[in-house]
Amino acid sequence: MNEKAITHRLVELGQELFNAPKGQIEFCRHVEADALLNDLNHHPHAFVLACVMDRQVKAEKAWLIPYLFSQKIGDFSIKSLKNLSTTEVRDLMSKPVPLHRFPESMSGLFLSAVRLICEKYGADASEIWKSESSSAEVVYRFLEFKGVGPKIASMAANILARDFKVPLSDYFFIDISADVHIRRVFGRLGLCPSDATVDQIIYKARALHPEFPGMMDLPCWEIGRQWCKPRIPICHDCSMQDLCPTGSIQT
Repeated sequence: MNEKAITHRLVELGQELFNAPKGQIEFCRHVEADALLNDLNHHPHAFVLACVMDRQVKAEKAWLIPYLFSQKIGDFSIKSLKNLSTTEVRDLMSKPVPLHRFPESMSGLFLSAVRLICEKYGADASEIWKSESSSAEVVYRFLEFKGVGPKIASMAANILARDFKVPLSDYFFIDISADVHIRRVFGRLGLCPSDATVDQIIYKARALHPEFPGMMDLPCWEIGRQWCKPRIPICHDCSMQDLCPTGSIQT
């Protein structure tokens, strides 16, 4: 197995995305919701709150929550959110239709995140990634939000650096976010055993590309979601087919 060639290809794909011009990011394929999430100048907290909501549901549903809140209350300023009571946030999250699989716990995390933004960052969430912060500091700041673990914290830092083009002083501590798609791709490419743990995937990515382990994140995720499917992979369309040791399992 040509591990070096596979790594080089994945990094190349990642660099193409990293060096591409900044454009509108499609988080949930809803024009108004995506516009809110892309507005880091006026609503940077929308991006942060969406990251906090991104757990145990499909990503598109989680990232839609800030917009649905804005529609219910007619505003999405951090001041308006701060003034909401615990009961109001719980009702907004759960009625008439729950916005999340776990509306009770997620309403608590939502309100906790709003309060942290107001108390620690002066109601300006963009202070989390202020210019030239180190990657470790940005990841750490996301980890301070209740409910956010290393996977989401690295994902958030990666999106800021890769898609929003936020300048950081380094990228050493932006890890790969080892979800089910990435674990499957790493296994089929032979970079890790098929039953590798999340930690094994993370440390393997660090070993393969230590200057920016997360550079391989989106290429692997897209490969896993579009072609390297669990049951019937579409190998002939995959950009890794010529290097993948299991690339002939579907022709």
